[in-house]
Amino acid sequence: MGDGVWDGPFYRVRRTGYEICFVPGAGEDLGEVCNVDLWVTFADGDRWSATAFTHHEVLRLMDHWRNTGERLNGSYFFCWDGLIVRDPGIPAMVRVIDDLVATGDYTSALRPLGPEDDGESDDGAAP
Repeated sequence: MGDGVWDGPFYRVRRTGYEICFVPGAGEDLGEVCNVDLWVTFADGDRWSATAFTHHEVLRLMDHWRNTGERLNGSYFFCWDGLIVRDPGIPAMVRVIDDLVATGDYTSALRPLGPEDDGESDDGAAP
């Protein structure tokens, strides 16, 4: 896959000033991923999240729900941090995130998570 590295279940792609972390399914072909959680962490610790779906995956899910009766028989689709992309695969999704960061549009397209939690409570004691 080129510029990414595995870190346990995470596939991390480092960029200048930020990192993209994907959570693909175990054994999933990274060139064919069509539904994946991801987050972007900037050098200052600020984090943003998305669930990237290809438009074909959205249609597949809606067709499935038509058969199961979910979501008004597949009449609608939503998720709290959904990002629809044209092409499958981690490389295509990296290009999308790179563009969102370069243009500043990530602040509209991704969901803010705030700074990375260091695992300490306000009083300095571990939770």
